[in-house]
Parts: sequence; structure tokens; C-alpha cells
Amino acid sequence: QVQLVESGGGLVQAGGSLRLSCAASGSIFSINFMGWYRQAPGKQRELVAAITSGGSTNYADFVKGRFTISRDNAKNTVYLQMNSLKPEDTAVYYCNARIVPYSDYVLRNYWGQGTQVTVSS
Repeated sequence: QVQLVESGGGLVQAGGSLRLSCAASGSIFSINFMGWYRQAPGKQRELVAAITSGGSTNYADFVKGRFTISRDNAKNTVYLQMNSLKPEDTAVYYCNARIVPYSDYVLRNYWGQGTQVTVSS
């Protein structure tokens, strides 16, 4: 079974930094897209940042210049370095990946369980 396990959330003051990690495990043939989404209370889930297997990145306008996404293909892990955090960044952050498992070689969309990020003012 393929799964995504996130870590690194927590409570931080405004202006501070956090680094999220998400490791994909299981019988994985390939991973193309990896990304981070977030969902604040009462709001829809939204894309924060994404990275392809080749290293191309995409950021939401509200995090450009503050967050950096990266990945270690050898470890099947994606990271989100979050700097200059603001109270409005408070949300549950979810890892997302599009993975082809060895079980059937069918591309599927996988989600992590989510990690809470709380930024105090």
C-alpha cells in the first residue's frame, strides 16, 4: 500500500519559519507530481505549491517569495520551507502526490493525513 506521511507542523509566531516534510512509502514505481495544499476552517482546500519530478515548481501567489518547495526523488520526499509566516497561513496542510504503484501501474492521486500549522500574531 502506498501512503504519504507528513511531519513538521506546529505553532509558530508571526514572522517565524516551519519546514514540512512528506514521505511517500510503499511499492512505488514512479512519482510525478508532488505538492502541498492547505485548508483553513470554513474554506476550501487550495494549492500552496507543487513540484514535478523534473524539479519545475509552481506557487500560489499568496506564498511567492516566502515558501519554497523541494523534493528528494531518492527518498520519495517533498518538503515545504515556510518563512515569514503570517496568521493567515494558519491551516491544515496536506501533502498530495500522483503515484504509479507497482501493484497495477495505474496512476493515482494520494493524500497525506494533514498536519496543522498555526501562526500566532
